[in-house]
Amino acid sequence: MRLARREIRPTGLFLGTTFSPTRCHRLLSNAMLNLIWLALLLSGVLVAIFSGNLDAVGQGGLTAAKSAVMDLALPLVGVMALWLGLMRLAEKSGLIQRLGRLIRPVMLRLFPDVPSDHPAIGAMMMNISANMLGVSNAATPLGLKAMTELNRLNSKPGVATNAMCTFLAINTASIQLIPATAINLLAINGSKNPSAIVGSTLLSTGFATICAIITVKLLERVGPFRWENQPAPEKPQEKPAHSDPEEQPEADPPQSPQKTGPLWARYALLVLLMVFAGAFVTRAFPYLFGGAPWPANLLSAVILILKALSPIAVPFVLTFFPLYAFGRVVPIYSEFIEGAKEGFQTALRIIPYLVAMLVAIAVFRESGALDLLKLLLGPIFGILQIPNEMLPMVLMRPLSGSGSLAVLSDMIKQFGPDSLLTYTAATIYGSAETTFYVIAVYFGSVGITRIRHAIFAGLLADLAGAVAAVFVCRLLFTG
Repeated sequence: MRLARREIRPTGLFLGTTFSPTRCHRLLSNAMLNLIWLALLLSGVLVAIFSGNLDAVGQGGLTAAKSAVMDLALPLVGVMALWLGLMRLAEKSGLIQRLGRLIRPVMLRLFPDVPSDHPAIGAMMMNISANMLGVSNAATPLGLKAMTELNRLNSKPGVATNAMCTFLAINTASIQLIPATAINLLAINGSKNPSAIVGSTLLSTGFATICAIITVKLLERVGPFRWENQPAPEKPQEKPAHSDPEEQPEADPPQSPQKTGPLWARYALLVLLMVFAGAFVTRAFPYLFGGAPWPANLLSAVILILKALSPIAVPFVLTFFPLYAFGRVVPIYSEFIEGAKEGFQTALRIIPYLVAMLVAIAVFRESGALDLLKLLLGPIFGILQIPNEMLPMVLMRPLSGSGSLAVLSDMIKQFGPDSLLTYTAATIYGSAETTFYVIAVYFGSVGITRIRHAIFAGLLADLAGAVAAVFVCRLLFTG
């Protein structure tokens, strides 16, 4: 008697449907985002019915839909066009490949499925660097460019790859050198030492990043989230037949122009580097030029150097990339336009995903369901030694950037700009990302609907950053 693979015939909701264990895993992974979205909407409406907040829920949903398009997607069009245009210049000139080789050992371990000289490596590296420096207006376009490049290596359209999930986890818990928004808010409200949270944020985000990487690497081996390689072998072998330069390591060097531009372009590039180096030195070491004395402690000195680097980063990229590409005989204007077109299309593509997620979050928040969740999670946060005053920030941060900023502003007014609770809230704000927004935008830009384990890794990174922020702030800001 021939043995057949055991199949499961569930009843009820899936009556008449035949599942193998592999198909069950696939269904669970595919249903995750559907269930999260439905849970936010359904729980919000049900709570609103009992609490009498239906009017607020309806208005909040409509406002969120409008905000998703008018306040987020449309302003992102211009920024996307600018940064993806610059990224195309860096790619065509071979600069991305050169930068990728510098961090090859680290990237090979984090992203073993991505070739070390692939454009995705350079885009991910620049996104992480922009996040570290607090240049968020550049980080998002660069991250979307990285997702586009990673999707070109994807053998299963619509399914997040291991590399995509790892990149999202690192992006959610990105190490922050300068939490610029939180520092500015503290300074505006009269804090005596607004930059004090730089050290606590750096330690907290470092811990969160380590947790995110460990979590995403472990979960990618677990049943429902495991990447199935059965369909993959055929497609990578077909693409070299079409001479796709991004899939062949041998094709990348010819992609970088072998010609060199005019000699004056090299000298101009050298002069540009010297000018920006001089601007950095005058900001980072003012005592050399008769300015303020060198800080007394190491932490203050590091903060001064990072503050000097942050405002220079964007102007440097705006001038260095075009000049470098010009020196490599790249038609910089036409190539920039082509990259800008890609940015425009990407920004429009994410609108439906933004509307869906932001409306669900608004319904959940305006109904009072978020307040109910605070009560339910209070005992768990007590075990983690997270103060009750931090619950609004911890729960709001993954859901809404503007909402968590409002929570931080309220805490500053309530507890003062230099209190332990305020420093802790500011550190949490700077130590985490708006996870649901990042997933909606990044995965939406490439049409990913099966997100696998990305959201679990992102939320766990948020929680790890919050717990670390509480302990680090107690250590640094108490006697």
